Amino acid sequence: MSARSSGADTRPGYLPLLLLASSATFLAVLDVTIVNLAIPDLHKDFEDAKLADLSWVITVYATVFAALLAPAGRLADVFGRRSLFRAGVAVFTVMSLACALAPNLPLLLVARALQGAGAAAMIPASLAIVLVDSPPERRRAAIGQWSAASALAATVGPSLGGVMVDAFGWWSLFLINVPIGLLLLVRSGIIPKTARSAESRVPDIIGTVLLGVGIGLLSLGISKGSDWGWGSTETIACLCVGAVAMAIAVSRSLRHPEPAMETALWRNRTFALANAASFFYGAALFAWLLVGVLYVTAVWDWSELQAGLAVTPGALTATVVALYSGNLMAKYGPRTIVVAGSVVLAATGFFLAFTLPDEPMFLEYWLPTGILAGAGMGAITTGTSTASALSVSPLKFAAATGLSQTARQVGGAFGIATLATLLVDAGDKPDPYGHVLLFCSVATVLTGLAGLGLVIKSDPAPAQAAAPDAQKAPQEKTAS
Repeated sequence: MSARSSGADTRPGYLPLLLLASSATFLAVLDVTIVNLAIPDLHKDFEDAKLADLSWVITVYATVFAALLAPAGRLADVFGRRSLFRAGVAVFTVMSLACALAPNLPLLLVARALQGAGAAAMIPASLAIVLVDSPPERRRAAIGQWSAASALAATVGPSLGGVMVDAFGWWSLFLINVPIGLLLLVRSGIIPKTARSAESRVPDIIGTVLLGVGIGLLSLGISKGSDWGWGSTETIACLCVGAVAMAIAVSRSLRHPEPAMETALWRNRTFALANAASFFYGAALFAWLLVGVLYVTAVWDWSELQAGLAVTPGALTATVVALYSGNLMAKYGPRTIVVAGSVVLAATGFFLAFTLPDEPMFLEYWLPTGILAGAGMGAITTGTSTASALSVSPLKFAAATGLSQTARQVGGAFGIATLATLLVDAGDKPDPYGHVLLFCSVATVLTGLAGLGLVIKSDPAPAQAAAPDAQKAPQEKTAS
């Protein structure tokens, strides 16, 4: 017992590794929402571009990000967390600089797409670092801290984006990633190196391509359907071809010895329900974050800067609750955390949906409801991430994370599409925005229902077992 405890407690680099992984996750998720308030400023520089074309700066990143998360998680299990982490951070950093320097919209869109590919590699690799290299007894708390970074990035994106665009311009949103990315690359040397086992092989290439194309086209069709028209040739083509590609990819994964995605993980009831919860939560989260900004700018006539600052209290609350939820997870489990967060968020959403005022009411209305919503988001983010990761073998941590994050991103695309449909010709009346919040509340209720099945009986095997070369290290085998 003492040897085991000692081995866990003295494992080098636990806190620096956690900070490294959390920082990478913060950057990857931040760029999903931080650009929301940059479109008007982009239009000043790219005057010939239509606003509908500029919206692709947001869409193309989210689409590629969602499309490549699951394949990236599979590759992290094959090539190792350090290799994938470095590759993802390098691509993300270089493409962030390319975005900031882009002289025209086409080059900006290409750079954003490649930036999304780098972000997709960073997410599963970073959580694999947190889980594999954390002492087993601290693993749940570590997931809470990692989730806090994700929650903070998702919720603080609009506020940070509004401040930076107002002060410096749209290019600053991308340039800020460069020094942080370079620092992460320099510090990535602390990640333990794992040798690739003789049995490890690259996953099914055809299935991986089909998976990426399928998720990408489905996300694209859902997110742009309201712009193109739900009966348009473009929308129908994206949805149909995407669905066929996904079906073939799943079919190949069921039969292939090295599948593009670990479909076998869905046989685990807790993991499958965690994916369902992530999908519904993504739909609620993405729509909620955007509808708040749109509401206060359109109905209350606030500036983008004021709108960004208005969501900051909720972002900070989400971060604090995510951190605290990680500590509570060992005692109460993810089911209690997710259900409690869903109750708080859904109740807040139902209240807002039927009471949105015509005139600004920040202190007595917006602030308290924003804090409650942030608390619910922080709890759900941590609970779903913990359930997805700890319901599988340590050898499958990265693949599980990729599938879970993909579910959330695709759900987010569905939520944004619903928002766009409900807000057609919304104007300055609060009722359409209330309908969006009603949708968010229903999606959150479904999140809570799925969360009722999130039961983790015990932590997975000690972290050393996750290293591909663990069997080659007798000293580690003895310690575990």
